[in-house]
Amino acid sequence: MRAVRYFLLVVTLVVLQTALFPSLRLWGAAPDLLLVATIAVAYERGPQTGAIFGFVAGLAIDCFLASPLGVSALAFTLVGYGFGVFQGGLVRSSRWMAPLLGGLGGLVGGFLWVAVAAVAGQDGLFTGVAVRTVFVAALYDAVVALAVFPFVRWACGEPEYAHR
Repeated sequence: MRAVRYFLLVVTLVVLQTALFPSLRLWGAAPDLLLVATIAVAYERGPQTGAIFGFVAGLAIDCFLASPLGVSALAFTLVGYGFGVFQGGLVRSSRWMAPLLGGLGGLVGGFLWVAVAAVAGQDGLFTGVAVRTVFVAALYDAVVALAVFPFVRWACGEPEYAHR
């Protein structure tokens, strides 16, 4: 059942990211809903699930981008694993956790994406415009995290630590 929920989560966020949010850009930047979802899955389920979800979500959005296939998949996998490891020491009850992680993850994921895309041969990524876009997108990610994290919590089901 959880796999079906993850699938629905990815499909819904891909549709929103490709159909709705290109029209809602701020200063040329749109939020990366699948990156925020990867961070939320890593926060809820840990590094292994975060990395796997990040790979699938990144590959799904890569199908709609002009960049080389696999750039988002690799960046999201690394972010999912990293935030999954990091989440072990975080306070669970803070209502500011979602926007904080969304914004921080947006920065880390954005700059990781730029680095991976540059290695893959993308040109013109190390400019002031690219840096500004990553920062604005990270702020946007922090805002949309307030809506994405509860959706991910539903997809993840009952927390693993509830069974201990």
